[in-house]
Formats: sequence, structure tokens, C-alpha cells
Amino acid sequence: MSKEKKLRVIPLGGLQEIGKNCTVVEYGNDMVMIDCGLTFPDEEMLGVDIVIPDFTYVEENKNKLGGIFVTHGHEDHIGAIPYFLKNVDTNVYCSKLTKGLLENKFKEHGLNPNKIKMVNVNNKVKVGELSMEFIRVSHSIPDSCSIAVKSPVGTILFTGDFKMDFTPIDGDPTDVQRIAELGKRGLLALFADSTNVERPGHSVSEKDVGDTFIKIFGQVSGRIIVATFASNLHRVQQVIYAAEKYNRKVALSGRSMINNVRIASELGYLHVKTNTLIDMKNVKNYADDEVVVLSTGTQGEPLSALTRMANREHKQISLNESDTVILSSSAIPGNEIAINNTINKLTKIGCNIIYSSLAKVHASGHACQEEIKLMYQLTTPKYLLPAHGEARQLQTHENLAIDMGMKKENIFILENGDVVEFTKKSATKNGKVQAGNVLVDGSGIGDVGNIVLKDRKHLSEDGLMVVSITFDRNTQTLLAGPEIVSRGFVYVKENQDIIENAKEVVIRSFEKCQKEEIRAISQIKYQIREDLKSYLYNELGRDPMILPVISEVENNEIYKLSSY
Repeated sequence: MSKEKKLRVIPLGGLQEIGKNCTVVEYGNDMVMIDCGLTFPDEEMLGVDIVIPDFTYVEENKNKLGGIFVTHGHEDHIGAIPYFLKNVDTNVYCSKLTKGLLENKFKEHGLNPNKIKMVNVNNKVKVGELSMEFIRVSHSIPDSCSIAVKSPVGTILFTGDFKMDFTPIDGDPTDVQRIAELGKRGLLALFADSTNVERPGHSVSEKDVGDTFIKIFGQVSGRIIVATFASNLHRVQQVIYAAEKYNRKVALSGRSMINNVRIASELGYLHVKTNTLIDMKNVKNYADDEVVVLSTGTQGEPLSALTRMANREHKQISLNESDTVILSSSAIPGNEIAINNTINKLTKIGCNIIYSSLAKVHASGHACQEEIKLMYQLTTPKYLLPAHGEARQLQTHENLAIDMGMKKENIFILENGDVVEFTKKSATKNGKVQAGNVLVDGSGIGDVGNIVLKDRKHLSEDGLMVVSITFDRNTQTLLAGPEIVSRGFVYVKENQDIIENAKEVVIRSFEKCQKEEIRAISQIKYQIREDLKSYLYNELGRDPMILPVISEVENNEIYKLSSY
């Protein structure tokens, strides 16, 4: 009797964290990936640009991979695809708008855009014994989908990011009928969005935000600057509608905003009247009450358009007391300080500032508790895998499901890399694969690890001291130095006594090594570093990174150059 094949679900990202969503589904020799996103570095990841999943498991099994299936076009779901495809050749299946956004990324990365395959909602793609169906859901970007993965064992529904908005501005609400049909036929498991599971009630409709914009735009006489996520195309559309109602021109500020609006407009997902959009450099040609600026920078990003305006560094916009700034977003955890700094700078300028706690200028794209309950009622899954959330959100999701009658043993709170195996009658957590963070720094992928980050943190907190000496290899006498260069530790010109004493410490360390007949360069470096470290800490209570550079000279030629 042949061994029964199991359906395996393996999250590589998006569990116990926000962002970096990526999940592998495997059945026998068939494998697919659901989403392939990135996240942004935390404050400990100095110098890192983005963070992507560890794809080691998929790369080791790439002969089984039948494609990447994408729920929607946000960075935390598509941002890592170009990096993944540099090592693995496979197709990407997605909706029309997501395809357009990906094509722009592929062009930047020099990848073949023919690998991107468009799939319409309710259509299916087969990969061996697996079948993937795209089901329309509401979110903050058009063409968002849930993906149902059907296998001989059963069907798993990956909700992606969703909400139950029955008055969406694009007229495409969540397809509750098709979702209910899946539930009626029997859903094996639900892999469900947990982002807003801590919020009771229902999420605000995007239409309500549009009504707020129209009200505000009708009351304001000066320039209006609206900051929102460039990927929140429904919000962008609402701003354009309100601007057109009051005969205002719309200028775009921020590279991502310009690119996304261009792509969405070309594909028919944004409706903009002729001559509504103007170039930023032409804003000065219009009266203040004729202009709306759509800007990036809702999270206080240092180089974003709004931050540059707040710092008075923007080339085209110099804010003043007559301007109204609308922050149309919510704070991503960890960005609160940067956002508050931006708000404070705008306040000092004298701008009229409006944000979500003052007016209904933001609607989340994620389901709140009552909408998540409705998803349960529609699907009645046998098993639940809370996803897209940090530990507290996943736990809250579990409690919500238990309140609705789901058995605790049928709920799996997972970490990235955990393997859940399904049969027609059971589900078990069975083992773990390699998973974690891969750091992208410039063009380097994965070459920045914990040791490098530790060094960067050390340098950023305590600075650097470089000590150089030259000695004769034969006579073991000091020929030059010690020379000391300090960066980020002390200002040399104002601390000459410290520097001179440090030089004496280095000389004594070298002489000690000669007296004890220590000849190995590594041991000499160690002695200098330890003695100097002890002196500096005793004098100043500081612990800089100390970098000894030691040169050996023989017959007036450098024999060996050694550094930390």
C-alpha cells in the first residue's frame, strides 16, 4: 500500500510579524508559493534597505515549484519577487493591476516580464494535482484576491488582505457568494488575515473617507497636501474625485506615487479627467486654492516628500500657515516617533493638520472583528491558521475563533518555518524548515548578517578608534607611530590629552609583548586592543571599536600589514 500523500503548508514569512508575507503549499511533487513579500528594517538593522524571506527551502526544491500566486500588489506581498527570481526560474500568476506593478519592478531589476501571467477572478490555474482559484476581495488596492488552493486532501483558502466593504468605490465588493460556496462544499482550512483582529466592529468604508475629503476640500481656501501610501490607489482616487469637484489641479510628489498613478491610470484603474494632473514644477503657476498635492511620507520616512516639506527642503513646495496637510493613513508599528516628529514640524510652520484621530480621513484595508467573524460564518473551516500578524494578534485571532465555537486543537498558531501537514482526517504540526530574515543592503542580498549588524551598532553607539604602528621585523623595535585616528568617539583636537595618553598605552602594550617575546601579530593586536579598551573605559566610560593596524618592515620594505 502506497504511503498517503499529505498537503503541507509552510509559512516562510508573515507569521509573528507584520509584512514579508510568503507561504509554501506542497502536495507530493507539486509546490506553489502564495505571495512573496518584503518588510522594512527595524531600528536595529542599521543601513539595511529591505528585509525578505529566507528562500532556502524553496531553492532546494525548486524543481517542484509550479509558480508564485499573488493576492495583490502591495509591497509586503510582491516586494521580494524580483530577488527570489534571480535564483529560481518560475512564473508569477496575478491579477491585471498587480501584473502592471510587477512589470515595472521587473524592468528595474532586468527580469523577463513574460514570466508574469495575468489571471482573472474566478479563473483557475492548475499545477499538477493542485488548483488555484482567484476570488475577488475588497482591500485598499484594486484587483485584490483571496486564493483557494484545491488538492486531493481538501481546499485551503488564503484570504490575503481583505475587508467586507459593501460600498467600495470601484464597485467590486468581496465575493461573499463564491466564498460561501467554498464553505458549503467543505473548507479544510482558512489561512486568515489577522492585521486588525484586535479592533472590534467593522472597518470604515472607503466611501466614508471620500465623503470626508469632499467636506474638507469644500471648507479649505489654501493649498491642500494629502499624504497617503502610494499603493493605496482607492485613496488616491478619492483625492482626485474631491479635487475635481472643486476644480483643483493635482500634483504628485514622490517617485512611488508618480509610478503607481501612471501604471493604474494606463490600466484603467484610476479615472482622471484630462488636465487634472499637473507637474510639480508647475504648481507655482496656480493660485493656492487651485492646487492639491498628493504626497508620500505618511510614516515620517526621512527622504519622503512630506518629510522634505516639513524640513523645508522640498524643491517646489514651501509650506506656510494657509496650507492644509492631511495625513491619510495609520501608523505602522515602530514609526510613531518619526510620524510625531513630522507632525510637530508641520505644527511649527503653522499648517492646518488633519489626521485620523481628528477626522475620518483614513480607512483600513483590513477586516475588523465582525468582518473576520463573517468570513468564518461563510467558510466554516475545519482548521484555522491565523496569519499576517504579530504574536498578540495571532493569539487574539485564536480567541475570537474559539468564541465562535472552533476547537482549540483545530487552531494552529505558527512561526515562520513551521510545517503543518493535512490529511482528509487530520492536521498536525510536523517539523520545521529553514526560515528567517535575509537582509538586502544596496545590491547585496544576504551578505549582511548578525556580526555585521553588531559591528554597525557598535560603531553607531561608541565610534571608532584606529591605531597604527610600524616596527622592524628583525630588531622588534618601534619605527613609527602610534598614530591614532578617531571617528565618532572623541574630537581629537579637543581631547589631545586623551589621545596622547592612549598613545602611551599602545607603546607600553607593544613593549610588554616584546618583553614577553610575543611575536604573533594577532596576539600583539589583542594586547593593544585590550589595554586601550581598559584605559578608555576607565577614563571616559566609553567602549569604541578599536582597530589596530600593524605593519612589519624588513630591509625598508613592508613585510606584513595587519589590521583588525
